Amino acid sequence: MQTHYRTCNICEALCGIEIQHEGQNILSIKGDPKDPLSRGHICPKAVALQDFYVDEDRLRAPLKKTADGFIEISWEEAFEITTNKILALQEKYGKDAVAVFLGNPNAHNMGNLLFMRPFYKALRTKSRFSASSVDQMPHHVAAVHMLGHSLLNPVPDLDHTNYLLVMGGNPLVSNGSMMASPDIAKRLRAIRERGGKIVVIDPRRTETARKADEHLFIKPESDAIFLLSMIHVLVQENKVRLNHLEDALTGLEEIITLVKKYPPEKAEQITGIKAEKIRSIALEMAAADKAVLYSRMGLSTQTFGGLCIWLTNVFNILNGNFDRVGGMMFPRPAIDPITFSPKKGKPKYESIPLSRVRKLPKYLGEIPAASLAEEIETEGEGQIKALLCIAGNPVLSVPNGKRVEKAFEKLEFIACADIYLTETSKHADIIFPATSGLEISQYDITFLNLAIRNIAKYSPALFPKKGNVKHDWEILAELTARLRGEENPGHTPEMYVEMALGMGHYAKEGLSLEKLKAHPHGIDLGPLTPCLKDRLQTDDDTIRLAPTVFLEDLKRLDESINISNSQPDFPYQMIGRRLLRQHNTWTHNSHRLSKGKNECTLMINPKDANKIGITSGNTVLVKSRIGEIKVEAEVTDEIMAGVVSLPQGFGAGKKSKMKIATAQNSVSINDLTDDLRVDTLTGNAALNGVRVQVLKL
Repeated sequence: MQTHYRTCNICEALCGIEIQHEGQNILSIKGDPKDPLSRGHICPKAVALQDFYVDEDRLRAPLKKTADGFIEISWEEAFEITTNKILALQEKYGKDAVAVFLGNPNAHNMGNLLFMRPFYKALRTKSRFSASSVDQMPHHVAAVHMLGHSLLNPVPDLDHTNYLLVMGGNPLVSNGSMMASPDIAKRLRAIRERGGKIVVIDPRRTETARKADEHLFIKPESDAIFLLSMIHVLVQENKVRLNHLEDALTGLEEIITLVKKYPPEKAEQITGIKAEKIRSIALEMAAADKAVLYSRMGLSTQTFGGLCIWLTNVFNILNGNFDRVGGMMFPRPAIDPITFSPKKGKPKYESIPLSRVRKLPKYLGEIPAASLAEEIETEGEGQIKALLCIAGNPVLSVPNGKRVEKAFEKLEFIACADIYLTETSKHADIIFPATSGLEISQYDITFLNLAIRNIAKYSPALFPKKGNVKHDWEILAELTARLRGEENPGHTPEMYVEMALGMGHYAKEGLSLEKLKAHPHGIDLGPLTPCLKDRLQTDDDTIRLAPTVFLEDLKRLDESINISNSQPDFPYQMIGRRLLRQHNTWTHNSHRLSKGKNECTLMINPKDANKIGITSGNTVLVKSRIGEIKVEAEVTDEIMAGVVSLPQGFGAGKKSKMKIATAQNSVSINDLTDDLRVDTLTGNAALNGVRVQVLKL
């Protein structure tokens, strides 16, 4: 029996795992108690890593679509067909006619992240899409305009705070989101054990809310008003404290002036939260020695997502808990994106590029994913004619998935790199089969930049490639070389990691890839410490509290207040929710994650259920502007009246001749989410707050 240590790369929690195996037969997967971040914690998804490795439904050889279905071909033929098609279509229609869509797993894959930039340069297209704009783009936009760099994203210092306010997040299920915080249950419990307090504000009484000291229901899409009123209280009660950032701020007077018209009494009418409760929470946080406001998915994926994340930062700054122990802090990762992509002195976002069709803002060089279908459908210069999809499933994961799928019929070529045949890759002309989690080496480049403790860890591959497959980075490297007309230089991710560590903050302490290999549990680099002033990327080295783009967007928020929210044809607002044993659109082929009771249900309040005449277990018809689904109802007082909830990203389409890797008896929430509903400030999809109708069958 042998023991292997690595970091689970299914989600962003970065749990360290201990795998016992005999040869290629896995005996057990457990949490690694010596991992400095996760401390032995593990969630059910990590145990399923073995399922993906041995799954008979995994793709094991390159596939080519024919009139009679898919056939296996050689890698040489797959690369040649794809390269020739790309070059021919770009010659005929222009370089932007070939688009790229990157799914969520790319952020969890060292090789993909390191080899994607040269691939983009070789492809020469501006038609780029990713899961970022159906998830966290408002966080990056706030970081760009306030701090100068899209990857300067603060995280809650959970291990030292005494007051945690959670809005639109459910860290007990997500193990953090935009913060890598495994072992979250113990960390939250520790807050209360040291005399602290946890408050959750959400339209649903989430798993985190059940363990909190207090939970408050809030009407969907009213969060920005709540935040403005919280800042109003700080200003009105003379509780603003800036601490060490006082000499590094601009825009304070603008903030003080604008929040005057958002008192708690006004917020009460809009949010449904009593004015005295808003005031008491703000004052409690002001009185707490260490307090932090954490806002996540429910706030970033709505029509005012950009305002919500900006105001979250503003509140934490004015409450004296930004870049401060126990508040919102900034990791200092061993591989620092600021080092390799500095923005100080470079062109800023004063003039934001816009998408071709709907004129939505393009951040991080990406077209908002909600406009993928229209960019394919709309004729003219720049119309998308081909799609390269890397570890993504946009038919399930972006709004109005049915429209996206129909738009694919207009494409002249599709190539996908994936481990499964999915609702998206079944439309491909060429499918490149990729390796799964246990077959790859890993140093987490993305989420160590969001970890609540500074660590470094390298995990070698546990098993050799199974079947005629390649690593994603090998696929990208070969396509890059062929598009350039060059020989593949044969670089590896480890070569780049070694170089990056040598340029990092801890190189002077002897941190290297060889040292990490000698420490399979990872190396603890210490708790988060104040470091923002050293890492700011604004040209004047100040935090910009009141960027123009946010001030101008407040007009849209004010206008929405005066518009009646009543829609008799669609009386309910739909929100998403996370499931502990599932992850977006790609973990459903694991029996251990999909077995048990049906979790893909429509949560509905008893008062609303009584009006419709339904009980738990009934099948209901849910309609929105763009589509309808049938789903099992779950009647519960854990969802507020007037609101319903479906799991995010869950789905199963029609079966093709080959088995599609999705769960049975499930539906896609994105057959209801409206692609025309976006946060126009950031381009992020507004997945939450969609108006729906619920009918008894």
